[in-house]
Amino acid sequence: MPTIAIVGAGPGLGLSIAKIFGARGFDVALISRTKDKLDALVADLAEAQITAEAFPADAGDPAQLTDALQAAIARFGRIDVLEFSPLAGMSMTTPKEVTVDILRPQIDSLLYGAVAAVQAVLPGMLEAKSGTLLFTTGGGAIDPYPMLATINIAQAGQRNFAINLHNTLGDEGIYAANVAINLMIAAEAPEGVPHRAPDEIALDYWNLHAIRDQAEHFIGA
Repeated sequence: MPTIAIVGAGPGLGLSIAKIFGARGFDVALISRTKDKLDALVADLAEAQITAEAFPADAGDPAQLTDALQAAIARFGRIDVLEFSPLAGMSMTTPKEVTVDILRPQIDSLLYGAVAAVQAVLPGMLEAKSGTLLFTTGGGAIDPYPMLATINIAQAGQRNFAINLHNTLGDEGIYAANVAINLMIAAEAPEGVPHRAPDEIALDYWNLHAIRDQAEHFIGA
């Protein structure tokens, strides 16, 4: 069975991605900080007849994240698809307020975490000459929002990494792409607020994995 690892798994988009891939024959490795939350997701997926297992780890700690992904590889054989979308908190910071200390948690989770995750799963993909790497950012990674300066900086680096992987790994059978989501992820939202249901967005991830052509997919109003 192929396996998808979801770093930053939660009850919203992460669960929807797990269900979309799981319904198409994938086992699921779920990674985030909180074991109780992961166990609830595993139970939810079990009800849908999807095999899933929890691997708690903080994406901001490269050693923890690497250990979790190595444990997932030992459990399932290898990771065929990596989806990377952890949160490092919603830091409201303007560009002039950015300091190294304020920026560091975002860089640790979103950029260093992405690098650590790729380094953990890439050897198996290279050996198999097959694999998919999907990264999730906000729209601010492309066109930054003044109040989200630290998140935008870290996600812009992650986006750059994703597109560079896309440009260099295709000949080795590995597809990489960035997904930039510039609206509220929700089935419902206040009037006038652009939104899209997580189950619908998750289908875009499946289509990217299946079609394997574009370096970036933008989801906006």
